Amino acid sequence: MKGTVLISCFLSLLLLQATAGKSFEEEEEDITAILRDRSHIDDTLRLATEEKARDYAAAIERLRKIYHTSIKPLEQAYKYNELRSHEISDGEITSKPMVLFLGPWSVGKSTMINYLLGMHESPYQLYTGAEPTTSEFTVIMHGEKIRSVEGIVMAADSSRSFSPLEKFGQNFLEKLIGIEMPHKLLERVTFVDTPGIIENRKQQERGYPFNDVCQWFIDRADLIFVVFDPTKLDVGLELEMLFRQLKGRESQIRIILNKADNLATQDLMRVYGALFWSLAPLINVTEPPRVYVSSFWPYDYAPDTSRDLFKREEISLLEDLNQVIENRMENKIAFIRQHGIRVRIHGLLVDRYVQTFKEKMSFFSDPELVFQEIVDDPDKFYIFKSILAKTNVSKFDLPNRDAYRDFFGINPITNFKPLSAQCSYIGGCLLEKIEKAITNELPALLSSINSGKQPGLAACEATGCGEKPKNRYRKN
Repeated sequence: MKGTVLISCFLSLLLLQATAGKSFEEEEEDITAILRDRSHIDDTLRLATEEKARDYAAAIERLRKIYHTSIKPLEQAYKYNELRSHEISDGEITSKPMVLFLGPWSVGKSTMINYLLGMHESPYQLYTGAEPTTSEFTVIMHGEKIRSVEGIVMAADSSRSFSPLEKFGQNFLEKLIGIEMPHKLLERVTFVDTPGIIENRKQQERGYPFNDVCQWFIDRADLIFVVFDPTKLDVGLELEMLFRQLKGRESQIRIILNKADNLATQDLMRVYGALFWSLAPLINVTEPPRVYVSSFWPYDYAPDTSRDLFKREEISLLEDLNQVIENRMENKIAFIRQHGIRVRIHGLLVDRYVQTFKEKMSFFSDPELVFQEIVDDPDKFYIFKSILAKTNVSKFDLPNRDAYRDFFGINPITNFKPLSAQCSYIGGCLLEKIEKAITNELPALLSSINSGKQPGLAACEATGCGEKPKNRYRKN
């Protein structure tokens, strides 16, 4: 009797194991079945083609030479970096386009990067979760093999564009990490994942100047994805400060409403309107911003949702990313030219301050009192109005008057020479060189890039060759 019971128990155990193994295999098949097709990512970003990216080495070298010979000398002579704290390194000139991800915590920024790079369930996927998971600034870039790079190593490497980050201190460098991996998309672009915004956290609790670090990345980003989800639409002080830092960069911002398939259509419309209502006071554009509504993760959309709409929105966003990749050299030249215009205006203003100071000084004058009067009320001496009379100077490009009070507070006026004295027999005049770069050399380099570009059929299908450029803020 006991033997019969033991045999029965043994057979029952075997049957139970077989059933469990079968259900596990079926479950594994179900998981594989609900993974989303990624072919549209490869097609839109042209990752599946064997066509090699254009070699811009000669153009980059020419751009670097123009910057070092025509723009940087005036920049250094009048200490422009102390006014705007933006020093352009060779690594920044040669770097790939940067895509920056910003937004509240746990809205799917890291998951979106995993999805775009196909890193789902790989050993090096970015950690995700419902709680605030990303506490570091993570730079995902191309490399010959998969490896992580510490922040102190990234800042010490002059060949990269991250060496200026050392100024934010060692506490920040401990919160900076790089991930290198061989990926076709990363050959053309670099992704930057940021810590989520937590409204109840004070700046000093992070241990480093979070807003200043964000501003550094914003100033260098070619495309900025600001991600929200249906549960985090409220705007607090930290998010409001972030949008204040984004002013002037509206053309590079893409607002994303992620996890849209978690809602029914009627609820999604309400959330979409609530997001517009929250962001309206923060975005400095006359037209409403373009909001991309989809769900950026590897699993299939939830049933009974607007899956066709979500896929079209995703492809539209990918086309914007592809456009930035395709126009990376043009954007780089335009950025250096814009920087040159600002340096030129700064040089003209400092020169005008110096000339006015010399004109108002007499034998019995107190230099400090004279210059303090000029700095406190520059309009009385027509400092800024005289600059507007110059060629190619717009009033909208003039910097803040108060900035020069701080600038001359740490840089005495007597340290600067007028522009007429910034000339040499061999090197020429600094002002003439930068004006030649702005009006002739950089536009000529841009024309040579555009004339050599022959888009193929695949590129035309993705971005619409021959069509008028899309308004990035108008809803399609």
